[in-house]
Amino acid sequence: QVQLVESGGGLVQPGGSLRLSCAAAGRIFSIYTMGWYRQAPGKQREFVATITSGGRTNYADSAKGRFTISRDNAKNTVYLQMNSLKPEDTAVYYCTVERVSGPRYWGQGAQVTVSS
Repeated sequence: QVQLVESGGGLVQPGGSLRLSCAAAGRIFSIYTMGWYRQAPGKQREFVATITSGGRTNYADSAKGRFTISRDNAKNTVYLQMNSLKPEDTAVYYCTVERVSGPRYWGQGAQVTVSS
């Protein structure tokens, strides 16, 4: 079973930056497409970004130009660099392992709060 552990969340002022990390257990991390999703209070989970094993990326419109997904296969880790943060980015952010049908495995989530 794949285990995912997010870290790097916290409180940041509008316009600030955070870098989330997701450490994946296992020896086959490099073959997976990985993703980030988020869930704001009272809302459904929404797609943020994905990155394939070869480094191809895809972003939600809300993230494009501000967020960057990356991966370090040697460390079994995927990252989400978040810049120019807005209050509407406040959410729990989840790391995922993607299959062709969509997310298959989920981490427990990391809280990101953007507020003055």
